[in-house]
This record gives sequence, structure tokens and C-alpha cells, in this order.
Amino acid sequence: MNFLVKKALDGDHRAIARLISLVENESSFASQIMKELYAYTGNAHIIGITGSPGAGKSTLLDKLISSFKKLGKKIGVIAVDPTSPFSGGAILGDRLRMQSHALDPDVFIRSMGTRGSLGGLSRAAYEAAMILDACGKDVIFIETVGVGQSEVDIVKIADTVCLLLVPGMGDDVQIMKAGIMEIADVFVINKADREGADRLVAEVNVMLDLCGSMAWRPPVIETIAESGEGIEELSKALLDHKKYLSESAEGKKRFKARIKMEVEEILKREIAKIVEEKWKECCDEDLIDALSARRIDPYTVAGKILSDIFSRG
Repeated sequence: MNFLVKKALDGDHRAIARLISLVENESSFASQIMKELYAYTGNAHIIGITGSPGAGKSTLLDKLISSFKKLGKKIGVIAVDPTSPFSGGAILGDRLRMQSHALDPDVFIRSMGTRGSLGGLSRAAYEAAMILDACGKDVIFIETVGVGQSEVDIVKIADTVCLLLVPGMGDDVQIMKAGIMEIADVFVINKADREGADRLVAEVNVMLDLCGSMAWRPPVIETIAESGEGIEELSKALLDHKKYLSESAEGKKRFKARIKMEVEEILKREIAKIVEEKWKECCDEDLIDALSARRIDPYTVAGKILSDIFSRG
């Protein structure tokens, strides 16, 4: 395992892919891998790209990769696809739109399934970002599925959250949803050549005005991802936000919140494994029959299992 970690730290993409697979599949080596790599993390700029399906996230991301490549950056991409109900794996739709970078030695692209995570982002997506960070990637993009709670959950992982909105897709209603306005560090009005783009820009700015004074007011940038229009301006806004975080109290606050989240998520996962094992031990036909007949309630069963687990310590 040490040999594989060393090759990954040297930038070997096959070794990096193998480490991510081991972590994603919850291998017995996963914890050891993360322990060995942790000291090398904390250098990359993690950028979350989110927005409703059809907003053009993958096309925009393809252009952003090219833009950051011009700056000499090494890029990592984690494209979080819906998990296939048949294979359990990622559907890989996003990779098809980034084929121009597939063989680039400075760009690593990985599609990952949500793995049933209610938020659309599995724990493995965060750990994959940490692996890419440790292995020398300067900028790591995480593209979310763009549905449900994933739009809010991305803020737990990313340094900078880029929210895509599109004229004519009901996004004027979408931005009113609780939590959506708060997570975005940069707003992107993509497909800005469509009718209604100016109105959408104005509505986002009105919403920002209602938020009052902010140390960082999210810029609202118009892009046409297909042609690359507005991409350079967007790249600059993302870099400006990184600079803001490095110099502000908000940046330090976010960093500490993420450290806290890391420990909490590990604790939740490890406790969940212990509880699952204990439940498998206790779950027999007699108990299920007792629950079915209402001779005992599930709250009492769960309470006894937890009591047994924690009394062992």
C-alpha cells in the first residue's frame, strides 16, 4: 500500500485512480490511505459547480479546465453522477462532455455515483477530493448532480461554490429557495444569449441587495459555455474568491468548520458500521415476529441496541 501511495503522490494517475476506488468501495485499507495522505492535503482550491439539470455544468466545466490550464494549473475533476439502479455505479454522462481533456497528463477526471446519499454527495466524493489535493492538483472541481439537497451540501466540501442558473428554466423561482442564495460565492447566468437573461441577472442582484451588506458580494457573471464567452471573467472571479478566503476571517471560519465536519463524518460512519453489525446480530425471526405483532416497538429495540453498544465501553 505504501508503494501505491508513493506513486500517487508522485502524480501517477493510475495510482490515484486505484486509491480513489479503494476509498469509494470502503476497502479495509481506506482509513490507512487517508491517514497517510492527510499531511499532504490543504493546498488545493476546491470549487463546487452546482445548478439544476440542463444548466450546462459539464460544458462550462470543460471550458473552465482549459482556462485554468492556461494558468499552469493541475486540475482534478470529480463529476458526481446519479448512481445507476442496475449496476450501482456512476452513469458517466459528464465524462462524455470532457473528452478533450481525457488524455491530458495534468487533468484527472473521475465520475462517482451518489451511492444512495440523500444529499447527492457521498462521503467518498470528499475523500476523493482530499486524495487529489494530496497528489498535487492545484484546482479541484466537484460537479454535483444538481438536484435536491446536493446544491446545499456542496458548501461543506468546496472552498468556492459556483451556482449556475439558466434563463427560461424556472431558475427565478429556484433562487428563492431557502439555502440556495446563501451557498453561492459566484452566480453564473449560463446560456446568456437566451431571452430573459437580463431579467434573471437583475433578479439575482435584487436578491443580493436584500441580503444587506456582505464582506464578499457574489459576482453575477453571464456566460455562454458553448462558445466560451464569459469564461475568462468567471475564472478571474473564482481566483478572486480564493484570494478573499486566504485573507479574511470568513476563510478561517470555513476552514475550521470543515475540519470539524471531517471528524464528525468519520465518527458517524464508524458508529453506523458498529450499529449495523449489532443489528445484524440481533435481527432474527423471533424479533421481527414480535415487532410485527406489536408486542415490542422499534424504539425500544433501537434503544436496547444502543445501550448494549455503549455499555461495552
